[in-house]
Amino acid sequence: MLQITYPFNGAVLNHRIGTQNQDGITITVKGIADLPGDVVVNGVKADRYGNQFHADVTLNAFDNPIVAIQDNQFGTIQHNITARWDKYSFKRYRFAIDDNSFFLRDLVQNKPKSIFDNLYLAILKRMNEKYNTKFSVNCFFETPEGDFNLTQMPEDWKQQFLDNADWLKLTWHAYNEFPDRPYQYATAEKIIADLDLVQGEIHRFAGEDTWAMPTIIHWGEILPSTLPKLYKRGIRVLSGYFSKSSERYDVSFGLDEPRCSFLEHNRLLVHYPSNVVFSRIACVVNTTKIEDIVPKLKREIGSPENAEVIDLLTHEQYFWPFYRNFIPDHEQRLDTAIKFLTDNGYEPAFYHQGFLGAKID
Repeated sequence: MLQITYPFNGAVLNHRIGTQNQDGITITVKGIADLPGDVVVNGVKADRYGNQFHADVTLNAFDNPIVAIQDNQFGTIQHNITARWDKYSFKRYRFAIDDNSFFLRDLVQNKPKSIFDNLYLAILKRMNEKYNTKFSVNCFFETPEGDFNLTQMPEDWKQQFLDNADWLKLTWHAYNEFPDRPYQYATAEKIIADLDLVQGEIHRFAGEDTWAMPTIIHWGEILPSTLPKLYKRGIRVLSGYFSKSSERYDVSFGLDEPRCSFLEHNRLLVHYPSNVVFSRIACVVNTTKIEDIVPKLKREIGSPENAEVIDLLTHEQYFWPFYRNFIPDHEQRLDTAIKFLTDNGYEPAFYHQGFLGAKID
C-alpha cells in the first residue's frame, strides 16, 4: 500500500499550517509505504522510517495536485490527492443567521418607516455599528405557519436594503421550516427550484445587490450526488455541524464518514468531485450559554487547523419574545462572540465573496 496520510485530500492550507513566502507554501507531506523502495512526492525524494515517509514540498497554485510515486520490483504504485492554498488568507469570521421569515412578516404587519425600527434588524444594525459585522440572513419562502410568504413583501424598503447591502445580505434557506430535513432526499432540481423562487423575490423587494448565494441549506442534509449541479448553479460553500451523535454525523450534507471525521476537527474541506467547500460551524450562538461562548471560541482560535476562519451561526426565531423558546439574552450572546473575535483581530467576511472572503488570484 502507498498512501498519503497528510494532508487530507481536499485540505485547505494557509500560513498557519505551512511555511509561506512569495514562491508558495511549503508543507511536509506524510504517508505510508508498506513495500520497500524509494517514494517520490511531487519530484522530491521522501525520507523513510520503516513504513512511514515524509517529504517537504512547495505548492504554488490555488488547487495543488500532490502525487506520491513508488517504483519497486512489483511495478509502479501511485497515490494522488489535491490540496487548496488559501494564499491571501487573513483572520476573519462569517456570521450567518438561519430560519428567517418573522422579521419580514413583521415589516409587512407594522409598516415601519425604517427597516431598523424592526426589533430584529435593529439588533443586527447595532452589531454592525459597533463591530462592522456583516450578516448573511438565510430566508424561508414562507413562515412556519404559512400565514406569510415573500410574495407579500412590498418594494417599499428596497432602497433601504440596498443602502445596507454592504453588510446585510439576504439569501435562500428553504421553502419552509417544516418538515425537518426537507432536502435530504430531494433532487438537485427541487433544491434549485426553491432557491430560484426565493432569489426572485429577494431581487424584487430588496434588490439584486442585497442577494448573496446561499451557504447553508436547512438542516444541512442533502444527497451528495446533487453537489455538482448545485455548484453549477453558483453554490460554492456549505456550512454544517459535522458532529457525530450516535451512529451518524449531524448536519453533514450526506458526506462520507472519512470526510465528516476530518471536518469534525478541521474547519474547511474541498469536496473535489464537486469543488464545493465545506465549513464546520465553530459556534451556534443560540445553543451556547453566554458564559460558554468565549471558552468555546478560545479553543477554536487556539487550533492552527481552525483559527484562520471562524464560522458563526444563530437562528432568527430566538430573538422574538413571542417565540416559545425566546432567548432574552440573545443579543448579548451575539455581542459576546463578536467582541471576542474583534478583540482578537478578526474581521467580518462573506463566504460567497472570493474564497471565503479572501482574495483569489
